[in-house]
Amino acid sequence: MNAGEELSSRTFGNEERLPRVPLPTLDATCERFMEWCGPLLTEDERERTESALAAFVRPDGPGRTLQAALERYDASEGVHSWLDTFWPYRYLGRRDRIALNANFFFLFKDSPEGQVERAAGLIAGALDYKLRLDREEVPPVVQRGRPLSMVQNKFLFSATRIPGTGQDTVRVPYTDEWPGPSDARHIVVFFRGNMIRMDVLGPGGRPHTLDELRTGLGTIMKAEAAPEPSAGHLTTRARAEWAASRAALLALGNEKALDDVETALFCVCLEDFVPENTLDACDHLLHGDSGNRWFDKAVSFVVFGDGTAGINVEHCGLDGTTILSFVDALLSAPPEKASQRSGARSQGLPAIEPIEFVLDDAVRGDIQDAASSFAAYGAATATTTVSFDGFGTDEIKRLKMSPDAFVQMAYQLAHKRAKGHAGATYESIATRQYQHGRTEAMRVVTPEVLRFVEIMDDPAAGPAPRRDAFRAAADAHVRRAKECQAGQAPEQHLWELQLIQKRRGAELGVTEQPSLFETPGWTVMRDDYLSTSSAPSVNIQYFGFGSTSEQCIGVAYVLLPDRFNVYLSTPRAVADAMRVFAGGLREAVRELRELLR
Repeated sequence: MNAGEELSSRTFGNEERLPRVPLPTLDATCERFMEWCGPLLTEDERERTESALAAFVRPDGPGRTLQAALERYDASEGVHSWLDTFWPYRYLGRRDRIALNANFFFLFKDSPEGQVERAAGLIAGALDYKLRLDREEVPPVVQRGRPLSMVQNKFLFSATRIPGTGQDTVRVPYTDEWPGPSDARHIVVFFRGNMIRMDVLGPGGRPHTLDELRTGLGTIMKAEAAPEPSAGHLTTRARAEWAASRAALLALGNEKALDDVETALFCVCLEDFVPENTLDACDHLLHGDSGNRWFDKAVSFVVFGDGTAGINVEHCGLDGTTILSFVDALLSAPPEKASQRSGARSQGLPAIEPIEFVLDDAVRGDIQDAASSFAAYGAATATTTVSFDGFGTDEIKRLKMSPDAFVQMAYQLAHKRAKGHAGATYESIATRQYQHGRTEAMRVVTPEVLRFVEIMDDPAAGPAPRRDAFRAAADAHVRRAKECQAGQAPEQHLWELQLIQKRRGAELGVTEQPSLFETPGWTVMRDDYLSTSSAPSVNIQYFGFGSTSEQCIGVAYVLLPDRFNVYLSTPRAVADAMRVFAGGLREAVRELRELLR
């Protein structure tokens, strides 16, 4: 948008006026690529990478052909961004399980409400948000005077990922197949493996009152455990396997049951137990009983027996920043106010209907295999939390440093001490200031980071050189983050060129994958040892996701003015290193605070 141009107050009113995601030049991307991967390489690995890169970018090289194709695509009518095909491939193209591997969660702030009251309040708040979104009355998010893309909000309600053999699809409103907002009036409530369809909007589209929602939920919770195994277990399978299972369900006549789940506004998963502690709640939000989940659903609220609550989110259309805004809207207003604002009125008990799947022995076996496999997969994941009370962005700013740079440098120092070396580190950087903008992939390890972690453990170095190295590393981090925010980052650009070759190589005359994508620079830079992302909101306690590789520690953090909470996850086989990292993180934060003081 141009300076001084008046912002629209309509939810989607600024989309067409947002700037496009910049497409970097090939030369700029390749120069940055060597800067980014270089610190992680040996001399031999660097030489091999540089040689392949030179062949890639030569005037008659494959990089020029692929870049030209991407430039033509970016200029095509109807294309919002050169990443328009990248995002579906990145999320819908993955073939492993999305439960634990891709979905993420938030643990909400505590509430004095019991289970039924909390669940009804979340439903009322979500309905209020949905109806305001339908009317485009949800205010566009504005950051530093600039509106952000709100397109992801179209994936909040009635959005469901559908498994495919080669690539998944999404069933979602605001599309040619389903124009406009969702007209669904129901949600799906899970309890003890039962799936119950509950109408939360009356025939005229008005929400039921809080009392009626509570009564409906209370009725559902009188049910015995489901007699048949839950089809929800199947959503934990690798995607092609789940696609085959879904086809088997359809062949048995389960069209209506699947339709009820897939078109539902969202899911509410009621657990019949109280979590042992905060970590237990986080773990169940990430990978709880899969018979009580439908992991393909965009939004699933999970409410435990004591009213502890959170959300599990399917990632293909939704990033953390969008869910944060949604959750802030839900939890900032009392349920009574949200219900009143939504126009809720008394309409009697909500219509309630069990969703019953027809199963045969083969599908029952599939479901049981999926359930036991996912339970074992969850058990093979180690997690822990690290909490810093009384320390957050306020103090870091008083120490004259970027809060994110401070904690990222603490992660680097803790990792070096835990594993003996620096490793590839991913950080998600939001880019919603652009049309259909989502995130950019930032790589954290710089030469300045390597210098910083070395000097911190050099017994000959005094406080002044350590402090200087710390600030230099933090400054480099801030510079790189700004490059990412400006759309000037190499990884996703090169990745999309690789994907163009896979999709269109024969047509473009690039029949073989360029050797660049087999070099140490490409593979080492992207083989995460730490995968990090932040979600700052006073309405959540913890944010979390699974690790991304066999040696990776997932680092999800909530960094607030007065506190800093971290959820860590890693394969159980390397859990000892994660625990050393967690202890090292506490020590690193203490040490770095003292250093800057």
